[in-house]
Amino acid sequence: MYIDDLKFSLWADFIERDYLDNEFRELIEKGVINGATSNPAIFKSAILTSPAYKEQLASLGDLSAKEKYEVVAIYDIQKAADVLKPLYDRGDDGYVSIEVDPYLCDDAEATIAEGKRLFETIARENVMIKVPATDAGYKAMEELSGCGIPVNATLIFKKSQAISCAKAFETGVKRYGKKVDTVISIFVSRVDRALDAKLKECETPVALTGIYNTADIYNAIEEMKVLGCRALFASTGVKDDSLPAHYYVESLLAYNSVNTAPIDTIKAFDANTKKQKALPISDEIIKAHIEKVGGCGIDFEAVLDKQIADGLDAFKDAFKEILETL
Repeated sequence: MYIDDLKFSLWADFIERDYLDNEFRELIEKGVINGATSNPAIFKSAILTSPAYKEQLASLGDLSAKEKYEVVAIYDIQKAADVLKPLYDRGDDGYVSIEVDPYLCDDAEATIAEGKRLFETIARENVMIKVPATDAGYKAMEELSGCGIPVNATLIFKKSQAISCAKAFETGVKRYGKKVDTVISIFVSRVDRALDAKLKECETPVALTGIYNTADIYNAIEEMKVLGCRALFASTGVKDDSLPAHYYVESLLAYNSVNTAPIDTIKAFDANTKKQKALPISDEIIKAHIEKVGGCGIDFEAVLDKQIADGLDAFKDAFKEILETL
């Protein structure tokens, strides 16, 4: 744990081969991180820009583009899982996540089949299969967790999504008969980026809506008390230069939670001396702020729905670009 008393974990939202061999190990040895996450956009940046992949890709011959992607991605996930295994063995997370093909987001059976295949192929018990929070995704989450496969539910912007994820995990864990580690990944800063320009115009406090929305979802997850399930705060890098780099980590410091962040954000938070619990936030405070957002003429539910759709499209676009290039 990054902070034992809070059962708070800090994971690196980054995967790249040279990094795994160097800085990744250093951050783990120093106790700064105890897990890692990936997504199609992260792999796109790594595979298409880092020279570390050229030799392996050149050796893959006539494999299809998706097969090449999986060979490369699985190699990195296995490497990360092996580096993290000592943490896992002592019960200190040690997980790394890999996402299923985002184009399967509306096909439950295909998502289940790919999730099981990836988990079996990677063959590391400290791997989480990442599944988008869609109607098909909830079915896949239940099935995968019901088989004892750790799952990272991703692209959560709404409390209703988180509750559906938690219910899926609850059913799956009951079927499996013992604890399965799962996380529900709530996206934070994208909400503020979508709203803050409009909120400034009507003199409403900015850089808070993502925090309060996330706090509301965190409260719901904690209330459900699903065995092995935690809130994970994602999209926690800042885009507004007026905010401290560690803003979304410090502002969401919470018991029984995970924050996955870019490396620069992690370093900024680690260097900062202020590490006080920031959640929970009361329902009254959250409600009052969301009402102010509505008072600016913003349909908050519609904004969140658009963020979900845009997030899925972004992962699909990144995945498509990887495959077209390969």
